[in-house]
Amino acid sequence: MNELNQQSILFVGGKGGVGKSTTASALAVMFAKLGKKTLIISTDPAHNLGDIFHQEINGIKTPLLENLWGIEINPDAETHQYIKEVKGNLKGMVKATMVNEVHRQIDMAASAPGAEEAALFDRIVSIILKESKDFDKIIFDTAPTGHTIRLLSLPELMGVWMDGMLERRKKTNKNYSQLLNDGEPVDDPIYDILQTRREKFSKVREILLDQNRTGFIFVLIPERLPILETEKAIELMSRHSLHIGGLIINKVLPQQADGEFLKKRKHQEEVYLELMREKFSAQALYRIPLMEEDVFSLQHLETFADYLQKELYLEEGIVKNKSLHR
Repeated sequence: MNELNQQSILFVGGKGGVGKSTTASALAVMFAKLGKKTLIISTDPAHNLGDIFHQEINGIKTPLLENLWGIEINPDAETHQYIKEVKGNLKGMVKATMVNEVHRQIDMAASAPGAEEAALFDRIVSIILKESKDFDKIIFDTAPTGHTIRLLSLPELMGVWMDGMLERRKKTNKNYSQLLNDGEPVDDPIYDILQTRREKFSKVREILLDQNRTGFIFVLIPERLPILETEKAIELMSRHSLHIGGLIINKVLPQQADGEFLKKRKHQEEVYLELMREKFSAQALYRIPLMEEDVFSLQHLETFADYLQKELYLEEGIVKNKSLHR
């Protein structure tokens, strides 16, 4: 519990359908009940937060409970705003005769692969930099695994790309100064904009890599495909120096489950639990039982949060490693 208590930013990921949004919401409720001012943000285009909390949530902070606020980021709206800002940055830098053509090119780029992720991450960057001082906990409920990995690898990839852009821009400015400006430095607002964005991405990457401040949690269920997908996700994220610290194993059959069918199912489940214990030895494992009903009310969410809190304290104080067989 100590690590999660210390980390102020948490990203919750995992395969679709494993209870990712429910888990992120339960974590948010848990921290809010502990008196921590908490903000939960959904970056998944198929938003579930509004359904879970039974109220409309949009792109601005919406009060949900005492100490808890929510945001659902609309990727289309963010892409539109992102493109608008790009056009605004170029205002006054492009000849009037070229403005329409430049805008046409930018609009075409908006529909290119990666544009939505770039716009979405720009909003995430803004939230992290602007809201961190006002909240004890910021929890991101992310889209399914592949999208999350692409999103979280953007600071590194964008940093490399922008370094190249800045270097080329610097050389162009130097040549221009030597040839046409008598050696005097030339004012270049585009270079300044690039440099500002580079510093912004660098700052956020530094935050993401700080394990004392930022944590990555994946949710899975005791089945073969989620285990394989989580294993790949851990490997891919580690290539970008992003480390998944905890795994929440959702929908584990309770001990009191009976009947021949459930007995056979539980035997298979035990095999998968043991496999997880072996494969994910570097991660803390938290086990949440399959509940009798869907999590569709605040009461259900609080029950889920209570299970989470017990598991987190248990991992810290009693079973310091990964025993799943209790």
